[in-house]
Amino acid sequence: MTKIKICGLYRPCDIEYVNAARPDWCGFIINFPKSHRDLTPDRVRALRAGLAPGITPVGVFVNSPVEDVAALLNDGTIAVAQLHGHEDDSYMAALRALAPGCTIWKAFKVRDPADLAAANASAADMVLLDNGYGTGQSFDWSLAQGVTRPYILAGGLTPENIPGAISQLRPYGLDISSGVETDKMKDFDKIKAAVAAARKE
Repeated sequence: MTKIKICGLYRPCDIEYVNAARPDWCGFIINFPKSHRDLTPDRVRALRAGLAPGITPVGVFVNSPVEDVAALLNDGTIAVAQLHGHEDDSYMAALRALAPGCTIWKAFKVRDPADLAAANASAADMVLLDNGYGTGQSFDWSLAQGVTRPYILAGGLTPENIPGAISQLRPYGLDISSGVETDKMKDFDKIKAAVAAARKE
């Protein structure tokens, strides 16, 4: 069954929504002021405290100091580090040294087959294929045929197109944020519909 992540939680009610809908993962955008969903580590800890068991918390980072990411992994605030900047294999090696046993996801903007080569070669535990980080638009899904490893699909997903994405691509997981929002705020009905669509196989 395809797994699903609801990303960009930033309000207490967002935690209530995912606790009810039960996605596999939920995501917090940390120390990235360009996003309206940005959170400080302390705010993430406060929200994380209310998260139901069985939903894995993921921290989303863009070029954050490796020590900051490691600290959140080591204290249990997050269980997965999702990297969206210029973090390379040496950065991931440093993160693993500071947070032994950690799980690392690396996002790749998909524009042409060369992007898939980089994803295939990445040292990350899981790669995420995206259009452009928070654009709400999908990339040319036909390019994903060049991926030779399990991956998480992101960018432009909605409850309506999730079934088609699963049948066409068979991704390991889905990452959805703006597709379950109304007026830039998480919408409980859309979250429920997205999780149900991912699990209707």
